[in-house]
Amino acid sequence: MSGQLIPDPTAPLTPSGNLRRRRIVSRAAEVAASAAAVAAIAVLVIVIWTVVARGAKAIDLDFIFTGYPTGVGPMLLGTIVIALVATAMAMPLGVLIALFLTEYAGARGTRLLKLTLDLLNGLPSIILGLFVFALLVDHKQQSAFSGALALAIIELPLIARGSQEVLQLVPKGLREASDALGVARWRSVLTVTLPTAIGGIVTATVLAVARAAGETAPLILTTSVFDPKAFSVNPFEALPNVPTWIYKLSEEGNPEGFTEAWGMSLLLVSFILFASLGARALLARSKRKLSS
Repeated sequence: MSGQLIPDPTAPLTPSGNLRRRRIVSRAAEVAASAAAVAAIAVLVIVIWTVVARGAKAIDLDFIFTGYPTGVGPMLLGTIVIALVATAMAMPLGVLIALFLTEYAGARGTRLLKLTLDLLNGLPSIILGLFVFALLVDHKQQSAFSGALALAIIELPLIARGSQEVLQLVPKGLREASDALGVARWRSVLTVTLPTAIGGIVTATVLAVARAAGETAPLILTTSVFDPKAFSVNPFEALPNVPTWIYKLSEEGNPEGFTEAWGMSLLLVSFILFASLGARALLARSKRKLSS
């Protein structure tokens, strides 16, 4: 050890020879990340502007409330029915999964279930549509229920993971106070944890509905043979729906059909956009309340 220089811990810090290179690399990474963010926003703006510019000319009261060929009332009604049935199936199961993850699951079970939900969320919608087609539609009649089941599978991981994040924000003091009073675990969950997080759970559900509402592939396979003039709310028959009808009009090559398709696209994009923005605003408000 003799002759070896020992650094003085009290000496001031001095930049190394690599400091300039590190600053350049850091700045380049910052510029690239900012450019990617601007590009993503620009793409969204261009898509929304194109849909608005081409679809606004088709929107009027007759277009919304009457039937084909002058309007899309049956398609809007069918889409609402399918979304409601899908949410009625996905929301209770998703909330129960979130409760299991936050209240009962061990570390190993939590990792496994989170991985399962992430894989399910990453599956292409056409695969889910094929699965439901083989399960309920093959050699049988198409139905809105089959389409709703496919959309429910899409919504399930979104609701479960979103609800889990909100449930984790519930203050531990509330659970501890409930335990100190001798309240049973299940009653504490029902009367303390869930009411506290209900706003965030609803928000996660709205985001999941907005995500599933525009899916086309599962509905083409499960509920695409319908009468576009018929108003119906029977989920056990094929119901008209907006995504499938947009696809059919885009394949016809009819200029009037293209205009109608752009109008329906504007309605669908508007619903998804406002639902997403409103849900995220509610989620931020719910997180502030839980954190305060």
